Amino acid sequence: MKFQVISDSSCDLPKERAQELGVDIVPFYVSFDENNYMREGVDVSVEDFYQQMADKEGIFPKTSMPSVQDYADVFEKYAKDGVPMLCICLNAAFSGSIQSAMNAKNQILEDYPEAQISVLDSEMPTLLEGMLVEEACRLRGADVSLEDAVKKLEEIRATGRIFFTTKDLDYLQHGGRIGKATAAIGNVLKIKPLIEFVNRELVSAGVSRGRKKSLQAVIEKARAYIEADHIDLNEYRIALACGLDKEEFAKFQEQVKSAFKDKESQIRRFEVFHVGATIGVHTGPYPTGIALLKRCRI
Repeated sequence: MKFQVISDSSCDLPKERAQELGVDIVPFYVSFDENNYMREGVDVSVEDFYQQMADKEGIFPKTSMPSVQDYADVFEKYAKDGVPMLCICLNAAFSGSIQSAMNAKNQILEDYPEAQISVLDSEMPTLLEGMLVEEACRLRGADVSLEDAVKKLEEIRATGRIFFTTKDLDYLQHGGRIGKATAAIGNVLKIKPLIEFVNRELVSAGVSRGRKKSLQAVIEKARAYIEADHIDLNEYRIALACGLDKEEFAKFQEQVKSAFKDKESQIRRFEVFHVGATIGVHTGPYPTGIALLKRCRI
């Protein structure tokens, strides 16, 4: 093995998938009362987290980034054995997780000066970060060196794009994304936000009246982007973001497949990621969307 891949839990890789790939996940923490914090994916599953959000109406959970020691504990395991490491962290604009990783790296180098630890800002959140982690594993599997893998991953970061929506505006309002009056009026009128992730940040992409129309608008915006930028989906990974409502998501999957039927020869598969706590605290329990990321050339 050329190097060990490590990431934080904001990458939203399922536990089974991370184990299959041989990826170490350093968990974020989530709390519903600001006193008792649970490790994401360890003490609380994504499904349980969202169910608690749905059950505790008016209660807004918070997340806390991994500590320096959390990262150091993982780094030390591989430093002892002389295994090079690539640690991929959540977009630095969203969290200090990468700073914890950098501080842990410096701490480990004091005891293991020969250790090779590369800490990479994914510059992306949630399933885009997860896809980048999977690309890192693909490069490792192709016997690409750590140094070259970092260069190849840096080349594709800017291609990451997400188009998504959520059911209500309360979580966005609570997180300061929109005003209280806007949220109140929007909920009365059943307005659903359309959001994009582009250039390292989440931006408004308009609104739709009703949940069904907002889901359709997400598909249309993704299609419009692909057409406008002349994207060859043979060169891209395409993934779908899922929240709590599995029945609704199954219908959304079918809508997406139908909308992209003319491009099915270009699409290897629609990957599915369950959006975790790191983004979920801002969107509520029902984020649904489409993500695109270019594949690394090997």
